[in-house]
Amino acid sequence: MRTLSKQQDKLWLIIWLAGLGCLALWDAAFLNRPSFNLVLTAALNTALACTLVIVCSMGLGWMAGVGLYFLETRHRSLYLAATFLLNIIRSFPQIIGALVGYVVLTLLIENDILKSRLAQLSWMALVIALVVFLEVVDLVRERIGYYSRLDFFQAMLSCGIKESRIVNKEILWKNSRAHLLQKLVSIAGVAIFLQCSIDFVVSVGLSTDVSLSNFPVTLGSLLAKLDSKQDILAIGTTIVRLDNVSSLLFQHLQGISIALIIVFSLVCLYNISNGLVKRFNL
Repeated sequence: MRTLSKQQDKLWLIIWLAGLGCLALWDAAFLNRPSFNLVLTAALNTALACTLVIVCSMGLGWMAGVGLYFLETRHRSLYLAATFLLNIIRSFPQIIGALVGYVVLTLLIENDILKSRLAQLSWMALVIALVVFLEVVDLVRERIGYYSRLDFFQAMLSCGIKESRIVNKEILWKNSRAHLLQKLVSIAGVAIFLQCSIDFVVSVGLSTDVSLSNFPVTLGSLLAKLDSKQDILAIGTTIVRLDNVSSLLFQHLQGISIALIIVFSLVCLYNISNGLVKRFNL
């Protein structure tokens, strides 16, 4: 416990996993089987999409950051063009860019282009990754810029080591893993927030040609269902009638479980990210 108190990221990771485990056991005991399976499927789909967002953001951010470094030193015109393109992406609010991607997803589903749930979740993840990967790009460029000004960079070049190896292995892999890990944890929180927010909005206002059943069920889309919204509204009634508090934990579990998973996950990811900053002095 003394070690965990000094490593808040590990402590909050344990709290996060233990909290979700306790909630799963409670739901398995008191939530009806169809609703429990629905909540479990939504949570797994959201986790899968979030994982894909992290992988795509890491890959795109790493390649773009390293690519911009080499373009800046060797092809100035291409560097300016690439920077201009990335600044265009940066100028759009993240939620607007993600909504545009979901509009395209709706069109793809209408035309029977994306039929499988995995393909649709992958598209959702790619859309969100495209609006958040610039944070990884900025971090990669900052780390390369910092180390390229140190003596060891020129010393390794003088020894005949390839510049690409120095940048990718020595700078980013060996000396920036903690920074990248902290950034990916932050992106995980952003991904959950964006996906749940957009899925909720899209599920409430879908086109008449695409029903809610055409989309993979996620925490955001499940929260938009009538049963879940009634469960959330039941919280308001307990303010007036405190005797209804016990019913929240037994009769309104679906909506409350979904809201708890989202909020609890965001709080834990925030504290894990802060814990990494403190532990590695980032």
